[in-house]
Amino acid sequence: MILVVMGVSGSGKACHLTCLSLQLGWRLHEGDDHHPWENIEKMARGEPLTDQDRIPWLLQLHGIIQREISAGANAIVTCSALKRAYRQMLLFGETPRPCGGSPPAREGVWFAFLHGPFRLIQERLVARKGHYMSADLLQSQFDALEPPADAENAFTVDIQRSVPEMASDIERAISTVGLGEGWNTYTWSSPHKALRGPPAEIQP
Repeated sequence: MILVVMGVSGSGKACHLTCLSLQLGWRLHEGDDHHPWENIEKMARGEPLTDQDRIPWLLQLHGIIQREISAGANAIVTCSALKRAYRQMLLFGETPRPCGGSPPAREGVWFAFLHGPFRLIQERLVARKGHYMSADLLQSQFDALEPPADAENAFTVDIQRSVPEMASDIERAISTVGLGEGWNTYTWSSPHKALRGPPAEIQP
C-alpha cells in the first residue's frame, strides 16, 4: 500500500511522515525534498507555484510511488496534492486527461487529507523556523485546494488533534480498510469522513 499524506503547507505532513513511519515500519518519502531548486527559490520569495512549476515535482513523486508499487512495498509519501489534477499525476504520471479520461483512484494508493482551520495553520507557519515555505503563501494554497472526493480513496484527518493521536487515527483508518503488511483489499464503505469529531472549518 502507498499512503499519500496530503494537505496545505503547515498542516503537519512532515510530522506525520516520521511518526507514522516509526509506528508502521513503512518506507518514507518527504515530498518537499524533491522540489527543484527553482521552486524552492520561488516559494522562499513568497511567490506561489504555478501548475507548470509543479509538473516535474509531481512526476518525480509519481516515479517514487510507481517504484514502491512495483516492489510490493508499503510506503508513505507526503505531498500537498492540492488539486485533483495533481493527484491524478501522482497516480498515473502524465499530464491529466480531460474529465473522465482517467479513473479517480488507483488500487493500493490512499490519500490521508490533513484538514483544519486556516488560522491554526497560519500560526504554525509563522512559528516554523528553517523552512523555505513563506506563511504568506498559505492563502494561495487554500484558494487552490480541491479536497479529495470519496472516489479518490481518501479519508480526512482533523489536524486539531495531537500528532500521536492523528498518527493513530491514520493507522486505525488503514486498518479499517483491511490494509497492512501483505494487505491486498482496498475497499471501505465510507472512506471520506473525519475520523473523530466534526469536520474542521477550512475557510479563513
